[in-house]
Amino acid sequence: MKKSLLVASLLAAVALAACNNKSSDQAATAASDAAAAAASAATAAASDVSAAASSAVAAASDVVASATAAASDAAAAASNAAAAATGASQ
Repeated sequence: MKKSLLVASLLAAVALAACNNKSSDQAATAASDAAAAAASAATAAASDVSAAASSAVAAASDVVASATAAASDAAAAASNAAAAATGASQ
């Protein structure tokens, strides 16, 4: 009786171990798929951030170019006014 109980227990342990291995493999596959999806989403988000940063840099560059042109125009106007004032005083 004890031998058959021992054999039945060992058989049950082997069967449970086999079932757990299949579940673990499926869980590992699901986890791997989830990690791949998360990595893909992170890559897409990084790409979107990069594009937004590039647009912001381009806009800032346009602002700097406009400000430089305005400063240059103001300097030229001041120079012309100074020349006109000097010419008028002579």
